Parts: sequence; C-alpha cells; structure tokens
Amino acid sequence: MSSIVTHSRRVVQDHFEPEAMLDPQEQRRLRGHLDQIDFAAFAANREIIAKTLGGADMGKFERLAVCAAHARAEWVAAALAISETTHAPSAEEVAQLHALRCAYDELAESYEALRRMVERGYLSFSANK
Repeated sequence: MSSIVTHSRRVVQDHFEPEAMLDPQEQRRLRGHLDQIDFAAFAANREIIAKTLGGADMGKFERLAVCAAHARAEWVAAALAISETTHAPSAEEVAQLHALRCAYDELAESYEALRRMVERGYLSFSANK
C-alpha cells in the first residue's frame, strides 16, 4: 500500500495490482497473504482505537468540528489583521500566523481521522450525544 501526501491530505492507494510475472496461482496466494496482512492491521486498529477512544458519537464530532472552525476563524482573522497594515509582516506575525494555521490543520486532520475510523469500522458510532 502506498500513500501520497498532497497539500494537507494523505491519499492512500490500496488496491492490489498483481505482478505481471506471477502465474495466476501465485497471484491468488499473494492476494491471500495481503488480505491476512490487511486484516491484522484492521484488527489492531479496531482494538487499540476502541480501547483508547471508547466510541464516537455526534457530540465528539460536533466538539471537534467547532474547535476546528474556531481555529480556522482565528487563523484567517489574524491574516486579515496583518493585511490591514502597510508594512510587510514581521517575523513574529508570520510565526503566529503559521502557528494558527498549524493548529487549524491538525484539528481538521483529526476530524477527518475520526470520521475515517468510524467509516472503516475501527470505532463504533452512536447517533446519541
């Protein structure tokens, strides 16, 4: 399985592409091994994530989404405040802007990770808060 990091997303390419040089029996055997490997990763993720996070519910998603929205708003508000001056941003202003963007990026990625955990069955979901 390979992954490609784009701007702030990790794109996973997880489809089996058999080697052209393998005969069909060897391809099936390899596919079987890869299925076992994928299941081991699934089982480990399911056990550890569920033990660590318990479960997911709308309340957790809403709190994480609100936190990410606040971080995004603070980041853009800081950028707008910097743009109102006639001077180039100082190193401190740029550093603060960078820190705000990093906070937003981390929270947004955490939200997506939580969503993927539910989507992949690593974490149980309850519609109740």
